[in-house]
Amino acid sequence: MLESTLEKIAEKILALDEASLTSLWEKYRDRMEKFETTKEWEKSVIIFFIINAVRVKNQIFNERLLQKHGPPAPRKKTSKHKPDLKLVK
Repeated sequence: MLESTLEKIAEKILALDEASLTSLWEKYRDRMEKFETTKEWEKSVIIFFIINAVRVKNQIFNERLLQKHGPPAPRKKTSKHKPDLKLVK
């Protein structure tokens, strides 16, 4: 039951637009920083971390995608001139 509920919440969160969430980031950060012993404050903390979770998830996703499908590593040039080396004593 709990796991099913969490999966449904995750699906709903994944359907949200990161740009829209990011526009709310500062609002919920400010609310979270102003501690109160209220349910509204508790919800603000959860919302703030949900926004951060989506941002981090997208960052990791994009980095891994670039690693997997990014540009090929440049080939080393094979030339017949001497390499740029310096004698160190």
